[in-house]
Amino acid sequence: MDYQGNDIYCDMIIPGKMTVEVIKETDTVIAFYHTQPFWPVHAVVTPKRHVASVLSLVDEPELTQELLAVIKEVSEMIVGQTGACRVVTNLGEYQDSKHVHFHLSSGEPLLNRPEVYNRK
Repeated sequence: MDYQGNDIYCDMIIPGKMTVEVIKETDTVIAFYHTQPFWPVHAVVTPKRHVASVLSLVDEPELTQELLAVIKEVSEMIVGQTGACRVVTNLGEYQDSKHVHFHLSSGEPLLNRPEVYNRK
């Protein structure tokens, strides 16, 4: 699926219009495997309601706590499987979907994604 909107999470994933493999789900947060991974292990953790970016989380202490708890749990799972995990979020022009989300990944980049790795 070639999605062209600006909030794939609220538009497609959370309402179930796009199938994802869920790792962990709470009332407010969902963690799932990325549908087009950039690394061999690539998960995404995001709130179920719209929050524009990590800069907005300062006003959302309960949601931030829930996000960090899920990030911790999924990161521990990835470290247990692979020995390492990175946690990344993007802002500004680097943020393709304008909905706060965290990439949890392990392994070397999958170079079969030139649209990602050849950006200016």
